[in-house]
Amino acid sequence: MTETTEATGRDSLGGATSPLLGPIRLGIGLLQGLGLYGMHRISDGDATWGATHPLLFGPLLLVTAFLPIMLLAGVGRLRPLTLAIWTAVAGAALALLGLHDIARQSADTLQGPPFLSPSVVIFSAAALFIAHHLVAAADLEHRRIPAFSALFDIASKAVVQLALSIGFTGAFWILLTLGSALFKVIGLNFLEDLLRKEWFAIPITFVVFATAVHLTDVRDGLIRGVRTVGLMLLSWLLLVMTVLAAGFVAALPFTGLDGLWETGSATSLVLAAAAALIILINTAYQDGRPDNRPPAVLRVAVRVAAVLITPLVVIAIWGLALRIGQYGLTPDRIIAGACALVGAAFAAGYGWAALSPFWRKGDWMRPLEPTTIWAAVLAVAVILLLFSPALDPARLSVMDQVARLERGAVAPDKFDYRFLRFESGKAGQAALERLTQSGKADIAAGALAAQRVKDRFEDPAPVEPEHSLAIEIWPAGAAPLPAGIVASATYYDLGHCPQSDPCLATRKDLNGDGTLELLILGPEGVSVFIPDGGGWSLLGFFGQRCRGDVRSDPRDALRAGRLRAVQPVWPDLVFADGRQVARFFSDDMPDCDSTPVVNAQQAQPPVTVFGRRAP
Repeated sequence: MTETTEATGRDSLGGATSPLLGPIRLGIGLLQGLGLYGMHRISDGDATWGATHPLLFGPLLLVTAFLPIMLLAGVGRLRPLTLAIWTAVAGAALALLGLHDIARQSADTLQGPPFLSPSVVIFSAAALFIAHHLVAAADLEHRRIPAFSALFDIASKAVVQLALSIGFTGAFWILLTLGSALFKVIGLNFLEDLLRKEWFAIPITFVVFATAVHLTDVRDGLIRGVRTVGLMLLSWLLLVMTVLAAGFVAALPFTGLDGLWETGSATSLVLAAAAALIILINTAYQDGRPDNRPPAVLRVAVRVAAVLITPLVVIAIWGLALRIGQYGLTPDRIIAGACALVGAAFAAGYGWAALSPFWRKGDWMRPLEPTTIWAAVLAVAVILLLFSPALDPARLSVMDQVARLERGAVAPDKFDYRFLRFESGKAGQAALERLTQSGKADIAAGALAAQRVKDRFEDPAPVEPEHSLAIEIWPAGAAPLPAGIVASATYYDLGHCPQSDPCLATRKDLNGDGTLELLILGPEGVSVFIPDGGGWSLLGFFGQRCRGDVRSDPRDALRAGRLRAVQPVWPDLVFADGRQVARFFSDDMPDCDSTPVVNAQQAQPPVTVFGRRAP
């Protein structure tokens, strides 16, 4: 143990030996399980409190999901006052992050419970993990800025504990499932039924997880042994990653970067490689004590890997700058830029640590330690800024994209209006509404079209304005078309009426009730509208049923005076308690271009109804 940890009365990993620690942790796990079960119950359904109060539900869920896990890691390791203050600060930060994430979303982008976007969940967990271990290490040493050795000790133990606790919980459920299957074989289903009950499954899961955290904390030797083995294995993987990264960087002058840019994900790939190097460097360096240094070959690999971080981060920033210059800002690119900023901090400090022995004497890679601590602080600060109004990626992206559109950097017909509608929350919808009032007709038309779309990936046919349809009144001089009729007619495929071949509109009493219906005749059928409360509503559509591909044009029948309503020879059949009607169609269908025939039953003049034999 170090002198600092001996003075605190806690072991070198910050553990505690109080007999109350176990019950406290089990109580935290139980309360978290009950809380999450309650959150699940109040979010189940469209009309529940959770579904109707997203601004309360989202932050509460984020706090319930993450804050108890932080308490499990902090109780017994932080002084009570420090733990109380840190719990209040962390809870408030989580609640504010969740509140902003939901408040910035629009009605179109806000999904059902849990309402939170995946990015805020992931980055909130990362920020909480980093910040908690900075606080825990500082509290252990009674310092504002902790020593790197203490930070590494506590953080590495937490990673091992988390992995073992998750594995323990998974094994517990595997055994329960196996047990339920055994009981089911002999006809007892009580255990299987119990496992399906959410009131049991959710709380017991977190109680078991808390139990695992406590057991692994008590068995300090187990954690040390597992950590030692894990760090040893990962440190040797540094050799593999260093060779791969060095080969990649060395090949770039010969292959060029075009292939990398064509992937569309160059920045994320290169930043992931840099992050892997940073993690593996720390597994080899560990706490930096002289008696804990890795073998010579690994020390060389650490130096080379530390230098390689810089070209990788430079390539990532270069690729990101090119994409932003071509296509502007998006939330993903802003988040990638934030990651690149943190990566640049690591690259500068680790590069300095690797090269410093050439002009100064000192401990091996010692500048790595303050770099890691301050880069961790920077990462927490960047996350808090990104997911707050200060640097909201959606708001910044909307500002940049709209500015590019207005200054002509992107053509109006190439602009992604749907990004504003579906992917940028309230900021995007407000910008889209402003664009509908733009003085440029093509921009306003694109914004209006995006507002009509119901889904991000919907690709409907463009809606033609009414004045683009050619519809003539028949006979000439009759009453004009009622307002708003044309949009309904185009839905029934009567909009193919160019100026050279217009549709016809006429009024006839089809059912003999003394009221004129409005008929709009297109090339293949007729839409029928009826008066409805001062307006007109679509009654239905008359099509054609005959043999052949060439159909008669009902407009020709109207112009020739041969369009008329007739009664069918065969009546309709009503069945299924009057809810269904069957209409008679004869197998003796005429050709579509058949000539008019005589209605023998009524001895009327020859009649053809849209090319169909009249009864």
